[in-house]
Amino acid sequence: MDRKIRIQEMLQANPTDCFLRHALALEYVKVGDDAAARVLFTEILSQFPDYIGSYYHLAKLLERQGEVNLAIKWYEQGMEAAKLAKDQHSYQELHGAYEELIY
Repeated sequence: MDRKIRIQEMLQANPTDCFLRHALALEYVKVGDDAAARVLFTEILSQFPDYIGSYYHLAKLLERQGEVNLAIKWYEQGMEAAKLAKDQHSYQELHGAYEELIY
């Protein structure tokens, strides 16, 4: 069975599961449906700003779409969220991508 379909089925039972929603967004990215992925990443971060992994992927997606200023904003928000969560690994990953973009 298609991975995307399996994730969608699991989401029917638990529609607010951030892990599943994030996984579905990544599946959309894989098949080139950036619009659907962007909606999911944005929804996740609007409802659960501490779901740090989605910041990186949303910002990268925005970079690909040429929305550099918006990508920078999401990297900055992600770095703040990572600091609050004391998640140094995620902070470094976000910071590295941020610096690569702005310099």
